[in-house]
Amino acid sequence: MATGPGPGQGHGPGPRRDTRGIVDAPDLFTHVRFRRREPAPALRPYLEHYWLIDWQLDRPYAAHVVPHPSVNLVAQRYETGETDRERAGYAEVAGIALGLFTRKLTGRGRVCGVQFRPGGFRPFAPEHALSDLTGHRIDAAEVLRTPPDLHAVLDPDDEDTRVAALDACLLALEPRPDPQATLAMELVDRVRTDRSVRRTGQLARDAGLSPRTLQRLFAAYVGVGPKWVILRYRIHEALERAESDPAVEWARLAADLGYSDQAHLVRDFTATVGVPPTAFAPPPPP
Repeated sequence: MATGPGPGQGHGPGPRRDTRGIVDAPDLFTHVRFRRREPAPALRPYLEHYWLIDWQLDRPYAAHVVPHPSVNLVAQRYETGETDRERAGYAEVAGIALGLFTRKLTGRGRVCGVQFRPGGFRPFAPEHALSDLTGHRIDAAEVLRTPPDLHAVLDPDDEDTRVAALDACLLALEPRPDPQATLAMELVDRVRTDRSVRRTGQLARDAGLSPRTLQRLFAAYVGVGPKWVILRYRIHEALERAESDPAVEWARLAADLGYSDQAHLVRDFTATVGVPPTAFAPPPPP
């Protein structure tokens, strides 16, 4: 955000603790062991956090996520996977997923992921415009000069050892400060934290940019347009409220999030998540 915190300054100490974007997070956490870990200090300007998931299931489970506007680097192994690649393990760069992301988990497995700050991935792969990655999951070796060492990242049971392997991989890529990446990260941070940002034109004016320049910046460094980012963060907030507040006033929330009426919020929510917000409402207390 041009007028907000710089890289790494917009977050409190340690990784985020919210569950925004995870559909029915309490249920997910009863099926998998989920942790967030902080990267090395030199990487924090560019990364949100590392995320580690391990599971051992007696029956299949489907995890659902409304993705953040972030690129992820994901090393994963599915011991009962359907292909040799899944069973051996592989690493991929996951561009921003435009819709609901669903992954079926079976048997035993492990995922070690890196969530980059929106705008923070390009310094690690400067030759790639982020819009080219959007909606795609690409083998890490095709995007990064040195992809993760799968054995170092996935084999150890010790969590600190896995985190150190992720640090080593990313530090070897030698990300360098990029003023445009910094600006993109600042602007997305503002959208995430400031509900009053409701329109692309407003964001452009506040940043001292033309709307067209803002669009080009987001295409190159974030991967989606600013309007999409604004909508996605508002849907995250609506999902969080739907799951936690049985008495949520949808018309009021729609207005707070910048919608002209409740119907528009419900339409966008349903298009993104697949069901209307009332499907997630918790039962009222007895």
